[in-house]
This record gives sequence, structure tokens and C-alpha cells, in this order.
Amino acid sequence: MNLIKFSLIALILFVTHTCEYSSSQKPEIKPGAERTEVYIPKIKGKKVAVVVNHTSLICNTPVVDSLLSLGVNIKKIFSPEHGYKGKAEAGEIYSDSILLVHNIEIISLYGNKIKPVNEDLAGIDILVFDIQDVGARFYTYISTLHYIMEACAENNIPLLILDRPNPNGHYVDGPVLDLEFKSFVGMHPVPVVHGMTIGEYAEMINGEKWLSDSAGCQLEIVTCENYKHSDYYMLPVNPSPNIRNMKAVYLYPSLCFFEGTIMNEGRGTDFPFQVYGHPDFPDRDFYYIPESNPGALNPRHKNLKCYGVNLRDRKIEELQSERKISLSYLIYAYSKMRKGEEFFSSYFNTLAGNNNLKSQIIRGLTEEQIRSSWQKDLLHFKTIRKKYLLYSDFE
Repeated sequence: MNLIKFSLIALILFVTHTCEYSSSQKPEIKPGAERTEVYIPKIKGKKVAVVVNHTSLICNTPVVDSLLSLGVNIKKIFSPEHGYKGKAEAGEIYSDSILLVHNIEIISLYGNKIKPVNEDLAGIDILVFDIQDVGARFYTYISTLHYIMEACAENNIPLLILDRPNPNGHYVDGPVLDLEFKSFVGMHPVPVVHGMTIGEYAEMINGEKWLSDSAGCQLEIVTCENYKHSDYYMLPVNPSPNIRNMKAVYLYPSLCFFEGTIMNEGRGTDFPFQVYGHPDFPDRDFYYIPESNPGALNPRHKNLKCYGVNLRDRKIEELQSERKISLSYLIYAYSKMRKGEEFFSSYFNTLAGNNNLKSQIIRGLTEEQIRSSWQKDLLHFKTIRKKYLLYSDFE
């Protein structure tokens, strides 16, 4: 028995040691998944289900592979939007339940099934959640988190979250969602940029009783080491098919609003969420042509020359230091297109989380006037947020 225990400890130390020298991150920031010595003893000998995708890595090795090598008994794999390998385009309904990894069933939690059913969790002792988020309300990994927590609460199964830094965790901004506009791209009364890690967000879901019937999930967080909200964290892997670099990570909270308009936001190009355009855009200095690609099979204005605005030359340091979402892109495009209400689709209010933003832009309010209308709700949210922070804040 002592020999087995020694071998397990040695293997855990080997994985941890390897990460310190092969990780592309700064050595002082260690995501929860890399702290194998903390959580392997908690799941060893249990029947485990994991919620993971392509971002779930220990260094360059998928967490599933690492856990299996450490003797963890993984019985089920659940995957969020974009699938286990992170290649499905946004909004694509897929079914990968027939797929296997290491002879383990993969169950999709996007599209027709967004929550594990009781049969999926039969015989499971513990769930492990390890997914890299980008810190925006409409990024659906936190919606999957909600439903995982709800399923765990209903089935009396503990949830272990391997926390990861939030690359947009250095600020909080945007309108707070009105629950009349609750959807899978906005489930909770939080602003567009909430400034929390997945672990902190889970604590808030629990603490504010946002689960169905105010249920509580048995929750444990494996925190990141040496992470602060003021840190600028460079993601080691693209979190989804259309967020391909850190510029897109920083611009996404501002440019995602274009998905609820007639504009193309760069989908169908090699630089999504770094440009925006339309075939009738009057400024003709820059153009691009959206085409079908693995991340966007049918992008808006496919195969048409879109004139617009190129943000690829913006410096990373400049984007980091802004610490706010920008409405200037949206307001500028609206004024240039001269389409009035036709500029917006019905999806816009869903993304905004209210019906005020659309009205404010149509009425010609300035960005400063619109931002001032958020402040009361933002201050209230920040008070709530403070209760659940696990790391030193930026303020």
C-alpha cells in the first residue's frame, strides 16, 4: 500500500514539475488544473465525470489524459459549446454523444441538451469542471457552469472546479442584465464584463441562490496560485474557434454586440472580432471578404466584399489599459450605415441584456451618456461581486 501511495505522489510531482518548465505562462501564475497535488487525492478512487474542452490543459496535455495517467477513474466527459475539441462554430448544434475518448463517452451540453439528466450522472461520485473562460456575460461557458451546478445540486453530487485566470478579469463594465432578457447568452443579473474567474462566478451563483428552486451545489474550488485580478493573463490556447488571439479576447466584449446587427464582426476571416464591416459601409479605405471556414461555415455577408474598420493594428497594451468596453465602434457603425432600427436584429436586445441600449443608440445618446446610465446597477453588482472574490482585486 505504501508503495502504491509513493508511486502516486511521485507521478503527481512529475506532472507538476513538468508544468513549471513547459508552461507558456509566467511561472508565478499556476491554474488550478496544474495543482494536481491538491486535488488528485480528492478524486482518486472515485467515479468521476469531467466537464472539459480543448482549453482543459495541464501544460500542453489534455486534463483527461493527465488524470487517466494518474489513475483517475473517468466515467463520463461533458463538453460545452464548440465541443470537446473546440472546433464547432458558435451556435452550431452538434451531437458528439456517440464519440469516445479513451473509450469514455462524450456528452454534448449544447443545443438539444444543455444540462445533464439523471441518467448521465448515475453512479458518478464527483464532477470536475475545468474550462477556460474569457469573462464576458454572453460567452456561454458560464451558462454551462450554471446547469452543471444545478444538476449536481439535484443529484447530491459534489462539484470540484479547477479554476483558471480570467483574461478580462482586470475590470468590470457594461449594462447589468435585466432578467426579462434571460437566455443562454445571459443567465444572471451581471454586467457584460463581470471580472470574475469561473470559481468566483460559481461561488456567486451559489451564494445569490440563482439555481433553480434556490438549490445549493456542494462546491469546492482549486484556486490558481499567485493570480491577481490586476494581472494580464496570456491564454495558452484559443478559447473558441473565433477568438484566436489576445487582441480578440480584449475586443470581444465590445464587438460581440455586432452579432445583433446587420454588420459582420470578422467571422469568416482569419481575424474575427478584430474587424467589422458591411458591403454598404461608406468608408472604403479597408475591406475584407468573409468566407466559409471551420469556425464560421456561413458567416454574415459570405463571399461579399465588406468595407469597414480594421482594429488589428491596435496595441495589446492599449487594449489592456482601457479597462472598459467600447461603444464607439457600435455607435460609429450605426451612424455611418443610416439604417435606423433596421440596423439591429431581434438578437441585439438579448446580447445587450435589456431594451435600453438599442433605444439609446437610436436616440443619438453619446457613449458617455449611455455609460452613465449603467453606473447605479454596476455599483450594486460590484458590492455583490466583492463577497465572492478569491483573489486580490484590481480596485
